Amino acid sequence: MRDAVGRGRALVVGLGIAGIATALRLRQVGWEPVLVERAAARRSGGYFIMLFGAGAASARRLGVLEAIGDRTPKLVPYEVNRAGRQSLGMSLANLPGTPRVVLRGDIERALFSALPDDVEIRYSTVPTRIVQDDSGVEVTLNGTVTERFDLVVGADGMRSTVRELAFGPGDHLHPLNYMIGATVLDKPIEGIGQGQGLTLAEPGRSAWIFPFADHAPGLLFSYRTSDVDAEFTRPPIESIRAAFGPQPTGPLLEKLLTAFEQAPDFLFDSVNQVKMPNWHRGRVVLVGDAAWCVTLYAGMGASSGMAGGELLGTMLQRHPGDLPGALRAWEARMRPFIQTEQDSALIMRRIFVPHDRKEVFLRGAMLRLMRAPVIGQAMSKVMNGQDMKNKEFDVAAVA
Repeated sequence: MRDAVGRGRALVVGLGIAGIATALRLRQVGWEPVLVERAAARRSGGYFIMLFGAGAASARRLGVLEAIGDRTPKLVPYEVNRAGRQSLGMSLANLPGTPRVVLRGDIERALFSALPDDVEIRYSTVPTRIVQDDSGVEVTLNGTVTERFDLVVGADGMRSTVRELAFGPGDHLHPLNYMIGATVLDKPIEGIGQGQGLTLAEPGRSAWIFPFADHAPGLLFSYRTSDVDAEFTRPPIESIRAAFGPQPTGPLLEKLLTAFEQAPDFLFDSVNQVKMPNWHRGRVVLVGDAAWCVTLYAGMGASSGMAGGELLGTMLQRHPGDLPGALRAWEARMRPFIQTEQDSALIMRRIFVPHDRKEVFLRGAMLRLMRAPVIGQAMSKVMNGQDMKNKEFDVAAVA
């Protein structure tokens, strides 16, 4: 281990966007990252992602922005009801900064391809014990092998194992009492053209078609619930259908429900934010959803994960031999950004799924105003935290 000269061996837990970005940046600044992943292989799927300015800036500094690409559609989306009546909608790609529309797999693939061949990756591997002292961290993996590292990075998602082992089982998950069901389809919905987006928003529930310019669309259901645990007691499609009942579905909504039911791969989960007083403890630090989970409603999961991982490596580089100082500087830089995004998620939730009839009305009025050129620009900035989504961290990343 080489911590005395500012570089060392780091265990990065989680092979998602935040984990790969962190490992890539650590390797660029001279650290030796070891990546471990619970799954037996790298997952290549994923759903609709918006890459905002903060994420694009980090991707550029990491050298992967061009490889990520851009799948932003050109068509104006529609708002629809169950009877099929249409009105002009608002494209999320028209938010401040004109974010790129991509698939989650696009970002993961670009980051993974940029990893040097000498970065060690272990699959089917999870930490089961973390014990640290002033000079290092001992981590037991899969309950059998114990190794020593200079730093442990938990990038293992909203229900982080690293967080529980190192920070304890505290009340870090804050449920919003909403559910999501998301998938990416392998073909367009019948009767809906390639690149066409649709939103059906009703009190307490919504269905979205997220279009791509060159790929079959993503599909998202979101709904309010008073009992999150009960939603997991039956097959996801049954919970989603129950949320959209008891009224007849109508032909359009039925097509969407059937498409989700037939999808080979999907995400069904509750919507939570992660809130913690500290993201690092000793030589253990959390990045991405494990630390802050801003939720899908903020649209910043990928961007904040990349920005957090990239900035972490840069702060370690700027504070050689001073790991505590580097982690303090990193967290002080990230916290205002993340707090703004967590707050904006509560506002954006009203766009994704209005809580009641009043919010349905206000949502419609807001969409109409946002289509007005001058008013729309001002409202968009207010909705998205004065354009913090596009804030580029003032870091001079050195490869």
